[in-house]
Amino acid sequence: MSAIERDVVIIGAGASGLTAATKLRAAGLSVAVLEARDRVGGRLWTNHIDGAMLELGGQWVSPDQTALLATLEELGLDTYSRYREGDSVYVDAEGVRTRFTGDIFPVAESTAAEMERLIALLDELVEEVGVTEPWAHARAKEYDRISWSAWLAEQTDDVEARDNIALFIAAAMLTKPSHSFSLLQALLMAASAGSFTHLVEADFILDKRVVGGLQQVPIKLAEALGDDVHLSSPVRRLEWSDTGVSAEADSVTVNARYAIVAVPPNLYSRIDFQPPLPRLSHQMHQHMSLGLVIKVHAVYETPFWREDGLSATAFSPYELVHEAYDNTNHEDPRGTLVGFVSDERADEVFKLSAEERRERILTSLSHYYGEQALSPVVYYESDWGSEEWTRGAYAASFDLGGLSRYGAMQSTPVGPIFWSTSDLAAEGYQHVDGAIRKGTDTAEAIIARHQA
Repeated sequence: MSAIERDVVIIGAGASGLTAATKLRAAGLSVAVLEARDRVGGRLWTNHIDGAMLELGGQWVSPDQTALLATLEELGLDTYSRYREGDSVYVDAEGVRTRFTGDIFPVAESTAAEMERLIALLDELVEEVGVTEPWAHARAKEYDRISWSAWLAEQTDDVEARDNIALFIAAAMLTKPSHSFSLLQALLMAASAGSFTHLVEADFILDKRVVGGLQQVPIKLAEALGDDVHLSSPVRRLEWSDTGVSAEADSVTVNARYAIVAVPPNLYSRIDFQPPLPRLSHQMHQHMSLGLVIKVHAVYETPFWREDGLSATAFSPYELVHEAYDNTNHEDPRGTLVGFVSDERADEVFKLSAEERRERILTSLSHYYGEQALSPVVYYESDWGSEEWTRGAYAASFDLGGLSRYGAMQSTPVGPIFWSTSDLAAEGYQHVDGAIRKGTDTAEAIIARHQA
C-alpha cells in the first residue's frame, strides 16, 4: 500500500467533496479525494440502460439553486426546460382520474380551500423558523416532538387535504412515512427550497435539466483534479489527533493536516474513527437516516401523452406511483416517463418478484396515462437503498426530537475532521445545490483555520 502526503484528504467524490477539493486547490492547498465507488458523482449517476440515457439519481435544477447554476456556467454545461405543456393528472382516493392545470389539485372546493389555507400557514411557519438554525426557534422543541402527520391532523379534519399536503414533504422529498419525522424537520425541508409554496409548484422545483446529464458536474470537477482523485478506495480507518489525520483506504493511505468526510451521515459508521468520535456525535448519527424510494424510468417509442394534451405531470397520494413527470431527454424523439414509489409502498413492492413489481408499477402509471403506459421499450428501477455506498434516498433526516437536540452540532468539526454533504445543507438541502454550498463553506472554513 502506498502512502502520500496532502494538506487535506476528502472522503467521497460526490459534488460536495469535489467542490471542496476544487476550492482548496485553488487556494494553494494540496488535496487527495478518496472514493469508494469505481465512479465519481455519489448520488448523481447518468447511465445508459438498453440504449437509453437515464438519470438514475439527482437531475433537476430550480431557479433558486444559484450555487448549482453558477457551477453549471463555470463548467460550460447547458440546460433545457422540462416539458410541461398541457394538462396535469390527479387520481383521487376512489381512483377517479381528473385532468387539471395549475398547482392546486382538482378536489372539492372545500378541500382546495383547506389546502390553500395550510400552504399559507406553512409558508408563515417556514419564514418564522428559517433555514439556517431551525433548532434555535423558540418553539423548536415543541415542533420537533409532533410528527408531520399528527400536526396536519390537528389543523384540519379534511383527510384529502392533509393527505395531499403531507405528500409534498413525506413521499416526495424525505421519502419517509409522514408519522416518522417531525413538523420541524418538515419546515426545514420547505425552508431549504425557499417556501412550502415552492414545493407545491412542480414547475419551479423541477424546472430544468442538464444537457447530457447532471453527473457531468462531478465528472468535470474530477477531471480537473486529475490523479488526486482515487477511485475504488473506500476509507476503512481514519486516525486523527490535533495535529492531523491518516486516512487508510484499500490501496492508499493519505496523511494530511485536515480531513473532510463528504458522504451521507448514515455511512459515517463505515469508517473506523480512531480515537472514536465524541459520544454526542455517535448518538447524533444514530438518529439520522435516509428514506427509501424507487425511481422508475419508462421509455416509449414516442411521448404519446403529448398527443393527448398531457404534460405528463401526475400526482396522487393514493397511487403506488405517487408522482410522475415527462423526463424525455434533450432532442430525443422517444418519450420517457419518470415516476416515484416511496417509503412503505416501496417496502411492499420489494417483497414481490421483479416481474410482479414492474407490472404493479406500470399499472399505476397507466392510471394516469392510459394503457399505452403498460408497454415501454425500456424499463428500469433506480434503487438507491441497495447501493452499497448510499443505502437510501434522497437525504438524511432526523427522527422525532432529533433536529432540535442535535441539529446545531451536525456540521461542527471534530478536531481536524470536517463534514460536507447535501444532507447537512441549509439552502439546497438534499439537492446538488446544497452539496456545492456545503463544499464551498467547508473549504473556506479549512482555509481560514489553516491561515490562522
